[in-house]
Amino acid sequence: MASTLSPWWMMAAVAPAHAGEKDLSLAPITVSATRAKTSEGETPQKVTVITREQIERQQQFTQDRGQILNNLIPGYSPGRQKLTNSGETFRGREALIMVDGVPQSNPLRDSARDGYTIDLDMVERIEVIHGASAEHGLGATGGIINYVTRRPESGQLNQHAGVQMTTDDGVHGEGTGYKLNYRVSGQQGDWDYQTGATLHERGLFYDGKGRTVGIDEISGEVQDSTSYDVFTKVGHWLDSEQNVELSVNHFNLESNNDYVAVPGDRSQGTPTTSREGTPVGDAPFNRSTTANLAYSHSDWHGNQVDTQLYYQRFRAQFGTHPTAFPYEDEDGNDRLDQTRTESDKVGAKFTFTREGMIDDRLDLTTGVDLLQDETQQMLVQTGRTYVPESQLHNVAAFLQADFAVTDALSVHSGVRYEYAQLNVESYNTIDRSDVTQDLVQVDGGSPDFNETLFNVGAVYQVTPGFQVFGNLSEGFGLPDAGRALRGIDQPNQDVDSLVQLVPIVTDNREIGVRFKGPNYRFEASYYESNSDIGERLTQEGTTFVGKREKVEIQGVDVNAEWDLNEAHTLELLYAFNQGESDTDGDGRVDTDLTGFNVAPERLTLKWQALWGERFSTQLQGSHNFNDTNEDQSNPNLRHFRGYTLVDAAMSYRLPVGKASLGIENLLDEDYITYYSQTARDGANQFFAGRGRTFTLGYEVDF
Repeated sequence: MASTLSPWWMMAAVAPAHAGEKDLSLAPITVSATRAKTSEGETPQKVTVITREQIERQQQFTQDRGQILNNLIPGYSPGRQKLTNSGETFRGREALIMVDGVPQSNPLRDSARDGYTIDLDMVERIEVIHGASAEHGLGATGGIINYVTRRPESGQLNQHAGVQMTTDDGVHGEGTGYKLNYRVSGQQGDWDYQTGATLHERGLFYDGKGRTVGIDEISGEVQDSTSYDVFTKVGHWLDSEQNVELSVNHFNLESNNDYVAVPGDRSQGTPTTSREGTPVGDAPFNRSTTANLAYSHSDWHGNQVDTQLYYQRFRAQFGTHPTAFPYEDEDGNDRLDQTRTESDKVGAKFTFTREGMIDDRLDLTTGVDLLQDETQQMLVQTGRTYVPESQLHNVAAFLQADFAVTDALSVHSGVRYEYAQLNVESYNTIDRSDVTQDLVQVDGGSPDFNETLFNVGAVYQVTPGFQVFGNLSEGFGLPDAGRALRGIDQPNQDVDSLVQLVPIVTDNREIGVRFKGPNYRFEASYYESNSDIGERLTQEGTTFVGKREKVEIQGVDVNAEWDLNEAHTLELLYAFNQGESDTDGDGRVDTDLTGFNVAPERLTLKWQALWGERFSTQLQGSHNFNDTNEDQSNPNLRHFRGYTLVDAAMSYRLPVGKASLGIENLLDEDYITYYSQTARDGANQFFAGRGRTFTLGYEVDF
């Protein structure tokens, strides 16, 4: 049976879920998110590979990206169940999200929308590097989550079609949604291809008491929305050693704008709900188009060569804030504006690997990464620039060495040099009391930063079934520059002297053990994540402000798996992290981090079972423990009331195709989401989680 956590001992292919399926040969998983393309179990820090089978199991009862990541990755905080992934942290920090190695984040203006740029039906697996990493440069202060897209299947023509219908347990018409997907792929001669499309119509969500879940009119919604994704990949083998591949993906998710929020009451425990109505302004959306051209040569003068050129156009529109961006239109009517983040990035990655040196003990990987990111944030209705157009130029060079000291001990070390320059011309900030007016002028500048980042780790195979690993690594990221640039309200400021633009360097220390027996697997790690000048977001009035402070985080990840027999498997996942920041500037941490930064203590249990050749089931339960944060300045956000969510799914292989039934929140738990309880106050931000939801699916390959 495949592990939901895919730890180091698992192999690339998993046992088929049903008799008669194609038997794939076993081979170690190569993790492309590591620049040296290391296999699982050979890395000195925790790595999780989520297979296609595991993704499909989760999709049987939920399509929510944040929920799926939380269910499968220890250290990842509970999903928001909204279009935004703001507040979804990884080991208490930001994760660098990539698709085939292309960064999806916007380092100059973090719009927290980088999680919704591709449909999971287009993804073959998800590679996760836990903890700060400089493998791919900017942004991975908490780790890396790399979505690897599907590859063409063997044969000239392979087709797949699927449909899902979703409804709340009250079977409300407005709560019903559907998803359609179609793929075709094949290989012919030296060419291969893969193309697919999805259409996803989501209905309104209902909570555990049958109330409508509140619409987030500001950050955006996945409920009451329509999304589609079109993906194409074409590859050509120039010869037996050289391959070139072009992929293009276009993703669009837009609110249907059919509902407005009804304020809740925190003192009475009444959540924000929704009613029919048209929100003020234009509908929030996410639009992302990515083109990726890759070339590889397996033996260029004895070296493995991988090159990559990419382009991404990203637009994220937000809803209207009830008190922000007021202005008077031409007819003298009081109106409110809304923002849209616009980002265009071009990048390249060049990687060279030499294996088998010094009696087949040393492997070296080196390369250069280039990135240009151009970002601005606009006001949609008035056409004004809220965050000035900014350009980031980033160049990095790295060297990674993997050395087998003995047959049991391997040492991994590397260095990466980062240079980044931010270019901003002189601009005017906007008067938030009337966005048609300027506030202050800010002189432009071109601050630059350089950092040399190191990593060193070791893996020791104590016995064939017992492994110890340890790692020291650094991650590098920029704070939210746009948040700093747009908020200047004092005259005589210039971009070069803004201390908020000092980069974030995070030190990650980790030690862990891995066990493997005849019918069990176990992995546990302890980590510390420290930054001398971190960034902690805190709510001030109706806006969030980035505080540049020293931050220290500690945590534990545990996952285990036990095969009861050939048909039944139990799994356990446990995660805990906590942290403090230095709020008084004396160089010592003194204040607990809130739910905006760290995740709750969590225990997840799963049972997977085969009942004959055609029928399979999965039952999973996840408990988020109660917590109290006395250091939280806002009394409404000090106490977290934990909750338990149980999900179930079953599938049956028919003579033609496969049918499935999934039930999210099987026990119809009535709860307020972790983020709403601990991170953001307000009667319009007190959101309940989704109640019991049924998903009926059918898919067929032909």
